[in-house]
Amino acid sequence: MTRGKAQDTEVCGVTAAVAVIDGKWKCLLLWMLESGPHRPGEMRRRIPAISEKVLTQALREMETDGLVHREVHDVVPPKTVYSLTDFGRELSEALAPLADWGHRRLDRLAEERAAS
Repeated sequence: MTRGKAQDTEVCGVTAAVAVIDGKWKCLLLWMLESGPHRPGEMRRRIPAISEKVLTQALREMETDGLVHREVHDVVPPKTVYSLTDFGRELSEALAPLADWGHRRLDRLAEERAAS
């Protein structure tokens, strides 16, 4: 899915929602930020497979889409903190039933494997 779909007002609502969480890391970042504000370095430590470039790109896209707030503290060295906006929290709440479904699916797959 392209980034343009996140801005296109002529798409269905599900497509518009999926466009802002599209990608490998955004759902995980959204989930992580549910627990409170995080600094980028802390997020990188918790997700070692993500590169600094990809983390920065995902957070900037999420900021552009209104999901996260970026706060830069004027100290040396610079300190940046990301947190969910109300809009991001709303999306996170909307995704909760989907996450529940996903956990039920994983439980079902585990049961099927155990039965084989």
